[in-house]
Amino acid sequence: MSKYTTGEMAKYCNVSVRTVQYYDTRGILTPSELSEGGRRLYSENELKRLKIICFLRNAGLSINSIGELLNGENPENVISILLDQQNQLLKEEINARQNQLAIIEGIKRELKNFEHFSVESIGDIAYTMENKKKLHQLHLMILFTAIPISIVQWGFIIFGLFTQIWWPALACLLGAIIYAIWLTNFYFKRVAYICPHCHEVFKPKLKEAIFARHTPTLRKLTCPICHHKGFCVEKLIIRKKKTNLKQRATINPCAQIIALT
Repeated sequence: MSKYTTGEMAKYCNVSVRTVQYYDTRGILTPSELSEGGRRLYSENELKRLKIICFLRNAGLSINSIGELLNGENPENVISILLDQQNQLLKEEINARQNQLAIIEGIKRELKNFEHFSVESIGDIAYTMENKKKLHQLHLMILFTAIPISIVQWGFIIFGLFTQIWWPALACLLGAIIYAIWLTNFYFKRVAYICPHCHEVFKPKLKEAIFARHTPTLRKLTCPICHHKGFCVEKLIIRKKKTNLKQRATINPCAQIIALT
């Protein structure tokens, strides 16, 4: 049967030698025997016991409580409950860490959208990430309304090719143009842009916004405040109260990140 010295016990359980000796003096970890030179020697059972003691200490139990628990009846029942609690705490901690990791990865992705990075950019990114879900919902709403109209329009075009009756297709085309005009106004009334240079929120002129180069989250615009021209980050306007669009987009980055978690 394996025997372990005090140093080996400390190494296997990632504690100090003094800690193992302290548990011995408190009577909760007694060596199975002493060597001829007076050295403490521990068995496999003592090693398992030390691991349990270390776990219980990490769980917040006092030395006296651990001694009473290990010397009492059915200590495995109490330990099982503590293990369940520790398991739940670890799961919650993992979820929290995963949320933080997702935020960090989101910030790293958004940083690529800024031509000039500054500390204020973090605030802009956090502000954008907070609105991203609602902005995505707006994009989906537009997509799901446009798809049926396109299907109907192509249906009438195919119908016209086979029957040479074109007025349904022309009527559908006129309706699609009217819808596109309404949709364009609807969309740009609900979005604004964050300038990466001065970090102000602004609404561009409709003509400029329509013809500007863009991605799903960026649009190349000229900021009316600092006159910087570049890709600006799109954000959704929250229509709860009348807000001044010229207010600062930068909010305490730390507070934003904590709020996102």
